Amino acid sequence: MTKGINFLIALQLLLSTALFANQGSTSNSIEPASFEYTSDMIQNVHVKSGEESAKVTWSISHEAYEHLKEQGTQLIISYNTKIGKKRAKAGYEAGKWMFTEPIPIDQNSYQFENLDGYETYYFKVGLAKEGDVANVKEDKSKMVWSSETKTKTKRGWGIAKLLILIGALGFFIYGMKVMSEGLQQAAGNKLRAMLGSITSNRVKGVLTGFGITSIVQSSSVTTVMTVSFVNAGLMTLRQSAGVMMGANIGTTITGWLILLLGFKVSISSYAFMIIALASPLLFIQKGKSRAWASAIFGFCILFIGLDALKHAVPGLDADSTIVQFFTDFKDVWYGPVMFVLLGALVTVVIQSSSAAMALTLAMVSAGTIPFEVACAMILGENIGTTITAEIASMIANVHAKRSARIHSMFNLIGVTWMLLMFPVFLKGLSYFVEGDPFSTTEEGIAVAGTTIVLFHTVFNALNVLLLIWFVPQLVSLAERTVKSKGESDEEFKLDFIDGPLGTTAELCILEAKKEVAKFGKTTSRMNSFVKTYVNSSDKKEKYKMLGKLEKYEEITDRVEIEIADYLGKTAQLEMSSEASIQMRSMLNITTDLERIGDIFYQIGKVLEKKDGEKSYFTPEQREGINKMLTITDEAFEIMNDNLSAQYGSISMEKAVEKEREINALRDQLRRKHLKNIEKEEFNMNSALIYSNVFASFEKVGDHIINVSEAVAGEI
Repeated sequence: MTKGINFLIALQLLLSTALFANQGSTSNSIEPASFEYTSDMIQNVHVKSGEESAKVTWSISHEAYEHLKEQGTQLIISYNTKIGKKRAKAGYEAGKWMFTEPIPIDQNSYQFENLDGYETYYFKVGLAKEGDVANVKEDKSKMVWSSETKTKTKRGWGIAKLLILIGALGFFIYGMKVMSEGLQQAAGNKLRAMLGSITSNRVKGVLTGFGITSIVQSSSVTTVMTVSFVNAGLMTLRQSAGVMMGANIGTTITGWLILLLGFKVSISSYAFMIIALASPLLFIQKGKSRAWASAIFGFCILFIGLDALKHAVPGLDADSTIVQFFTDFKDVWYGPVMFVLLGALVTVVIQSSSAAMALTLAMVSAGTIPFEVACAMILGENIGTTITAEIASMIANVHAKRSARIHSMFNLIGVTWMLLMFPVFLKGLSYFVEGDPFSTTEEGIAVAGTTIVLFHTVFNALNVLLLIWFVPQLVSLAERTVKSKGESDEEFKLDFIDGPLGTTAELCILEAKKEVAKFGKTTSRMNSFVKTYVNSSDKKEKYKMLGKLEKYEEITDRVEIEIADYLGKTAQLEMSSEASIQMRSMLNITTDLERIGDIFYQIGKVLEKKDGEKSYFTPEQREGINKMLTITDEAFEIMNDNLSAQYGSISMEKAVEKEREINALRDQLRRKHLKNIEKEEFNMNSALIYSNVFASFEKVGDHIINVSEAVAGEI
């Protein structure tokens, strides 16, 4: 029994030893005769696209690698375009697959350059079963190929990419415009009420400017509204300075929105969902629903454009010419000044400091420009936006020019003191953020965007804190550098709408309303010209008054046409029913004021004819005309007060009472006149002229009451 067991154990040990020896002789090598070439040997083939380039990566199976290396096998990549592949399949010579040079077996990636941009390419990696791969690459029987993989290359920097960049920037600007207009339509009256409530407190003005700009996301809109109030006499130039300072801080909110919602969190990914939720508002006619829909649509379009802008900005490596240019000049003493001018130029060209800010942040995130250069360009963008305002004010009145000049001086002074301490300030600011914004690593680029927006906000806030104490000096300097041309500069041109059409119907109506109010005051001056003529015995003075009557009649004709043309363009904009009623009222008012100008001109011609015929008014006739002039002047005062008031909210009591007084005086003068012409010594020629004159004043009174009725909404 024991012998049998020992025999079995010995047999088992013998078999185990033989098996182990056999395994040892076959585990470390593959016999050439048993090696099989298959496509599974080439694994994990991937391709990553770049700008007119692509990178193909792969791996060789562990089991086959040693054998292929021992055999000296080389790899090769075959590639083709989408169109070329179809042509090759159809047998066309032009569609032949292309090949790389042989690649060593221990290499696992290959970089393709100079491919066509925005083109679909197919790739496959292969090796030869036998022979040199360069000679047998087109012989399918002697090659082993991996499965095909494809990618679409990105556009390289050129005309097409430049147009895409400009288009993305335009989409961003359009979105901001639509959003700003929608917010103005939705909250326009409240914004104007905020401006109208400003006192002489300059701090309150700064807070108001900041609040309005933060709401409408446009410092230009705030500036336009502010200038309008200055021109209307509702706000002094000193008060407007505070508002524009606040607008400078308010415009930095846009940078934070771009950074947080465009770069940190991609709102563009949710834009279409937000638009879908806001779409029903477009079909609600009541209230401000459509205005809010426009604001939401503009908000989404803005961030869709920003997303396109980020992808359109070229990503350049550290050795590229552009990056080297910025890097070389950022440390020289005049470098910041040069980049400030560059930022100003960019802003002037695209006419939007917010869009310039978005472009700057996109270039920083792509690694195109360093942190210091971006901050200098931000300073330049602050100057660029003032240049835009200066250009726009060239055709405006003296008040608009002075307001633009204050804005320019404020920003220029701020940029000057910042440049003097630029490196120290940036270094100090970097201590308040996590990371190093000066670094060119991915972490540094990520924190640079936040630091740039922080720099923009801190700079504008410090500039306001510094210069708010010098507002009187800024105003005085603006008044000295922008001289008024005198009365002609103030009277004989449109002060409020002599420029580009406003951004919304409500703002256009506001500007036109102020112009109509000024039109009323201009027309009422003709009454004083007639009064001077009637009571003067100086021929030169009479001649001067006739010239003024003729000049003012031309002015009333021109102003009526220009206001009507402006309102006609405004009518093409989307507006509320309230704005539509006000527009119709203003059209009626300008017609009545123009007719008043015609009547006064005819009165002047009649009086000129009287003097030419050597006819004279009696003391009683002169007294009657003076009474009519006085009561007409009082009617004009009531009319002008009504024109400056809120449309639809005036009381007609005073205007109606004065109209009755004019009619009663006309009737009284007529009765006396009819009695006087019965006298034999009465001059019939002067009697007819006298009758014509006081009857004409009654017609003036009719048009004056028509104006007040239009303001009250009784049309």
